[in-house]
Amino acid sequence: MRLLSWNVAGLRAGPGPAGLGALGGDVICLQETRVTRDLLEEPLAMVDGYNSYFSFCRTRSGYSGVATFCKDSATPLAAEEGLSGLLARPGEGGAVGCYGDLGAFTHQELKALDSEGRAVITHHRIRTSAEQETTLTVINVYCPRADPQRPERAAYQASFYRLLQGRAEALLRDGGHVVILGDINTSHRPIDHCEPGDPEVFREHPGRRWLDGFLWAPDGQGLFVDTFRLLHPSQPYAFTCWRIDTGARLTNHGTRIDYVLADRALALAELRDARVLPEVPGSDHCPVLAELAATFLPAPRCPPLCTRHMPEFAGTQQKLSRFLVRVERGAEAAGGRGTCRGAGPGCSARRGRRPPRGQTDLLRYFRAAQSQLGTGTAQNVGQQEPCNGMVPRELTMGQAAGTEPSSTARWRAVLPGPAPPPCCPAHGEPCALRTVRKPGPNRGRRFYVCARPPGRPNDPRARCDFFRWAGKGRS
Repeated sequence: MRLLSWNVAGLRAGPGPAGLGALGGDVICLQETRVTRDLLEEPLAMVDGYNSYFSFCRTRSGYSGVATFCKDSATPLAAEEGLSGLLARPGEGGAVGCYGDLGAFTHQELKALDSEGRAVITHHRIRTSAEQETTLTVINVYCPRADPQRPERAAYQASFYRLLQGRAEALLRDGGHVVILGDINTSHRPIDHCEPGDPEVFREHPGRRWLDGFLWAPDGQGLFVDTFRLLHPSQPYAFTCWRIDTGARLTNHGTRIDYVLADRALALAELRDARVLPEVPGSDHCPVLAELAATFLPAPRCPPLCTRHMPEFAGTQQKLSRFLVRVERGAEAAGGRGTCRGAGPGCSARRGRRPPRGQTDLLRYFRAAQSQLGTGTAQNVGQQEPCNGMVPRELTMGQAAGTEPSSTARWRAVLPGPAPPPCCPAHGEPCALRTVRKPGPNRGRRFYVCARPPGRPNDPRARCDFFRWAGKGRS
């Protein structure tokens, strides 16, 4: 089986149905879909050969969201949205269950943690390489980022990590196997970061300390393993996320924050391959995958959470009220256009409100003036006017037009515009102008740096260390 995870940074602008098929995963877990249910379109929800399961953000539009696409040959037994169980639909069945001890969380905390659409869980039947049938629970997760400028988000991330760990370990204790795929939003080791900095400071990051306890180590209690590092413990530069605004992907200057985490027993017995796929474009992240020797045993029908069962995609009869509202609006608009009492020959049934006029192009006035100038000049060709101090208006305007180059030069002398940027000495290329965003005495100041993307010091494609504050003139 092939399990794949990808933060697509927007499903509508992402790989599309054809791209999903090209990835070739039996289970494809997507993060940061940025769609709400009312904006979910059938081509994205109903991909041929797959059944899909979505979790939508309930607090903001165009934010967060995850989706799991399962091949029909890997149809799950059950599927559930969220980690806490609060989003399970009463009376519909199909919930995965096994929530663990939630006593450390209040009801409001659990509701907040599941309100951003950050997890979908699917429960599958599998056959191992030893020909034993068991279950596999796949947790597709988009962990929140700890924004340094928003301390409350760091606390939110820590709570989310604890909830994720509790649910995963409860599922594991119940029997079967568990795999967690997704954007964990924390790079674990210095080898997973392009600029780890001080090792002690790096290690003390709360997210890394959580990973230290969650993942297996010879001297620890963790139950899960990082499948990539299990097979490639010392491979450097295996990054999965890059800053797009700096072009850092070109120089592979990024971080590894996307993982496939499997329970240790499953990984030791079934793991065959684990890779990152930096050659796949389309997002600021790249896909990551793990291949297991086990195979899926598909369920006979899709669980209730499947998008096939959504009324808008199920092909079932809808309530008439859904259409009456739209028809009524259309009828009113049509009636307003078609009604013409006592109309004569000049009455048009298609007459309606005049469309609003956009902003007029300023150049149209200059074009009119130029055409008038041309007419006036032609009328005065060959005419001898007495020298009485009176000059035709058209001729005066024509002379003004003739002096335009010198006028332009005078304006340029008064308003020279910004000076050209300096060139960095290492590459001889124009620098990029940037602004300090971090709080401090220099916030808002502008400066020049090499326009190339950041990278390792010995990479000739990378940015050099040129720096200059932007000032008056050419400085």
